[in-house]
Amino acid sequence: MPQTPPFAAMFDSSGYNRNLYQSKEDNCGGLYYHDNNLLSGSLEALIQHLVPNVDYYPDSRIRKIAPKILQLLTEWTETFPYDFRDERMMRNLKELAQRIASGDEMYRKNVQQIIQSLIRKLASLSQYEEVLAKINATSTDRLTVLKIKPQSIQRDIITVCNDPYMLAQQLTHIELERLNYIGPEEFVQAFVQKDPLDNDKSCYADQKKTRNLEAYVEWFNRLSYLVATEICMPVKKKHRARMIEYFIDVARECFNIGNFNSLMAIISGMNMSPVSRLKKTWAKVKTAKFDILEHQMDPSSNFNNYRTALRGAAQRSLTAHSNREKIVIPFFSLLIKDIYFLNEGCANRLPNGHVNFEKFWELAKQVSEFMTWKQVECPFEKDRKILQYLLTAPVFSEDALYMASYESEGPENHIEKDRWKTLRFVWDRVST
Repeated sequence: MPQTPPFAAMFDSSGYNRNLYQSKEDNCGGLYYHDNNLLSGSLEALIQHLVPNVDYYPDSRIRKIAPKILQLLTEWTETFPYDFRDERMMRNLKELAQRIASGDEMYRKNVQQIIQSLIRKLASLSQYEEVLAKINATSTDRLTVLKIKPQSIQRDIITVCNDPYMLAQQLTHIELERLNYIGPEEFVQAFVQKDPLDNDKSCYADQKKTRNLEAYVEWFNRLSYLVATEICMPVKKKHRARMIEYFIDVARECFNIGNFNSLMAIISGMNMSPVSRLKKTWAKVKTAKFDILEHQMDPSSNFNNYRTALRGAAQRSLTAHSNREKIVIPFFSLLIKDIYFLNEGCANRLPNGHVNFEKFWELAKQVSEFMTWKQVECPFEKDRKILQYLLTAPVFSEDALYMASYESEGPENHIEKDRWKTLRFVWDRVST
């Protein structure tokens, strides 16, 4: 595989590092190599290199072409199954498979297995999306009730699960399940725009699908608001303090498991303004453990502390003997940000019009690492009651959080008092 230099090395003070490609290169039919690694080339040259004709075969032994096409189709359908939700793609796959299978019983069985496996994956995806839709509908209905009576809920998370480690395990179940349904092509479709140099009008750009990626981001936001809701909901100060300490313990267990996404969602929820302003409540909390967690997820120096912890978890995963040790759930928003800036920071095409393979090797490296992490099976036993609560328990809107916060500890300055007046006015109108 081509070796990719560190990402930082790809930039100089002016942005894109054009000196990266000034080393000695070998030209082979319009494809440029350095130390036997493909650096760049035109799409036309790449296609000519890969497509066999009368005088040229990528593999000199013609009998191996069909097995290699089957291998390609197997890897394509296993790694990018969502491509085939498009009816045109599925039709093309079946036509190609039929040509390969004609006249050879072994190939015919292999083709059937590929298509059957693909259909099962697509059916599983459809079922998952139906479940998500039902969960979202339930949450939305309850949120409507909360906008009218923000203090109307009696049950809290501790009554459902009083063990922080158990809750961290159930959060990990949700994280891994939702990660598992994110296809690698969703990263591409989320950021990569159509190449202005590509004049192909028949591309399937209209089939852009990033719903599973977006659903995962929405889950992060929901968990943050759920944490803030659980903290702001209790009327008594000691109960709010107990809830804060409970979530600190949950966050610590998430860190130990390797579930950095839930960890950051919990910290984000506790740092929301309606929660952080509760000074009398926080005064009753032992914050030493929380300070350590915040230090680990400190955004300074481009999240250097977190990145160090992530590398440690990734290294542990490589040498793990159990699924428990293999768990690596990255802080997803930062992963998206890294991929976005890599995509925006390097050009798709070099000044000579060639495809910038160095950029795409680095993108593939990051997405491939994520693909490895998302395939880990969760080793913890499911608790349906806890999962149901985490996924469907009502959460306060931002205004409802401020309302509950001000009712617990009154406004302290003019800005808070003005907000409080506005919220009460709106609430009175909604309630009548």
